[in-house]
Amino acid sequence: MRIRATVAAVSGALALSALAVPAAQADDSVASRADVAKVRQAAHAASARAAGKPYALNVSFSNFKIAKAVKAGTTNHVATTVTYTLTHGADVDIAARDFVTDPIIYRGSYTAPDNMLYGNKPAKCTATNATTATCKGTIDVYPGDHELRNTDAGTWRAAAEATAFNGQDPAGETFDITKVGYKGQSGLGSTLMQRFSKLTVDASPEPVKKGKPITVTGKLSRANWDRGTYNGYVEQPVNLQFRKNGSNTYTTVKTVKTNATGNLKTTVTAVQDGYFRFTFAGTTTTPAATATGDFVDVR
Repeated sequence: MRIRATVAAVSGALALSALAVPAAQADDSVASRADVAKVRQAAHAASARAAGKPYALNVSFSNFKIAKAVKAGTTNHVATTVTYTLTHGADVDIAARDFVTDPIIYRGSYTAPDNMLYGNKPAKCTATNATTATCKGTIDVYPGDHELRNTDAGTWRAAAEATAFNGQDPAGETFDITKVGYKGQSGLGSTLMQRFSKLTVDASPEPVKKGKPITVTGKLSRANWDRGTYNGYVEQPVNLQFRKNGSNTYTTVKTVKTNATGNLKTTVTAVQDGYFRFTFAGTTTTPAATATGDFVDVR
């Protein structure tokens, strides 16, 4: 598992514990995630001059593309693909084994984020000419490892970084961080991090006589990242829809609000055979959800 990637601005020494990555998920390049984090923190720390800091690497990033929303449940690993263009000076060897670049999404400020997520491995770049490359990486999310809190739902900002270690070994006694190049660039875009939602429906009785009431119940729930469970999403408008037997089209019958536990309950009059379902439009923090239609036999 990965440790929650919360980073704070540091002074003096390069604190890395918040971004260390176990060997099981380390990439196969010379530089590890912790090495890159060390350079990043040195570049961001206002008082890092005492320990030295990396030089400004001659690269820039553009055309950053990421999904509009990343939907995470409580346990499953979620990965979303990111592509971007890396433009670099002729003196930067992006084919070097110890050159690393990757996409990042973060909450708060880039230099002192409340949370930060990145990929398990560095992005892979393909040169399009002598100074430009197209890069492809991932943002990997492990909600079961407490990488997310409920307050993290909503808009995340996008950034990218590149590090050229130039043969410097961060674990070596002679490591000189001033000979390492680093560039981080924020403001490249944004995405929504959303708490995965579930929606159920049950229409009864079955069968039912024409003209008699049908009771339709269900529940809207969403991932609780703090607890690792699914809990009801309260006071949310949900549409009850009906599709008559033999048709492919659902029509909205009424709008119902979830109660204090996320439950739904309403009644309609039995008219003809068909399917009832609930559908939720979604919010900034929670994706849309639609229940599988429940058939009612009207006699």
